[in-house]
Amino acid sequence: MSFFSNFLQSNTTNSKKTVKIIAPLSGKIINIEDVPDAVFADKIVGDGIAIVPTGNTIVSPVNGEIKKVFNTLHAISIKSNEGIELFIHFGIDTVKLKGKGFCNIIQEKKTVKKGDILISFDLEFLKKQAKSVITPIIISNIEQLKKLEKMSGVVIAGKTTIMVAHM
Repeated sequence: MSFFSNFLQSNTTNSKKTVKIIAPLSGKIINIEDVPDAVFADKIVGDGIAIVPTGNTIVSPVNGEIKKVFNTLHAISIKSNEGIELFIHFGIDTVKLKGKGFCNIIQEKKTVKKGDILISFDLEFLKKQAKSVITPIIISNIEQLKKLEKMSGVVIAGKTTIMVAHM
């Protein structure tokens, strides 16, 4: 089906969906453009926000399914029930730690609800070992959204809305 056909079909059904994405980590939101890694700052993999973490867990920001848990535990991808593809990437260059500082709690293909704990981590260890602990939360299929609202300020994992996706 072509883009034009998809556009017509989605606009003729009048089914506006709004999805609230909650904070997967406690901390402070920063602009994605301020992440010290061009892959995220230049939105090469998608658009979103980043969080400077203060807690020690990553929780599910949406109701959906775990698509991928990287074997180094630094990143996870989730597909929401509405079709939003989210990518949570803890820190910058944390892949080099080969899983040190992280503890996996969830497996791939598991159904999750907002607030379910996915991964725990040792923030103090990671602050000393990683280039940065700034954690991007990216929507990789951003082209499927009509609009993305990004919040700012201090957030609480599992409670605070960080983005609102309009489909």
